[in-house]
Amino acid sequence: MSEILEAIRALTNPEKLLALLTPLLSSWVGYVALFGIVFAETGLLVGFFLPGDSLLFLVGTVAGAGNLDIVAVNFVLMAAAILGDSLGFALGWRTGARIFTRPDSSLFRREHLERTHAFYEKHGGKTIIYARFVPIIRTFAPFVAGVGRMNYKRFLSFNLFGGSDGSSR
Repeated sequence: MSEILEAIRALTNPEKLLALLTPLLSSWVGYVALFGIVFAETGLLVGFFLPGDSLLFLVGTVAGAGNLDIVAVNFVLMAAAILGDSLGFALGWRTGARIFTRPDSSLFRREHLERTHAFYEKHGGKTIIYARFVPIIRTFAPFVAGVGRMNYKRFLSFNLFGGSDGSSR
């Protein structure tokens, strides 16, 4: 029981947390883990529960202590965010039409698909960029853009701009 309490104390104490995670984050495994977390958060529809925002603060602290290459971290996180969004878009594009081929149900109505398409034609670019800064929304916006059949070249341009905004969020 005392070990559990000590682990909880380590997670709530910034110095202990930094000492605990620095060895992991400062190796190549850390870069892979960071890529995987951000990619899953943005590209896989189950990643919305991952600690993306708080992870960025931790990574900034580790990088500030000189234990991570901040340039490499930025490239890794930007690539993960852009590729993750592209996967989310592709999933929406491929599954969206199938979802709406059934007769109208209370949840999936053809009318919803048509409204989504119209929304993304008008506001899709702003939505992709703004969604980077809103937890949970950033997970689903690319998927919905795919479902709504947003033009991929347009999506990609806003995805690249939003994903390389400096914070990779």
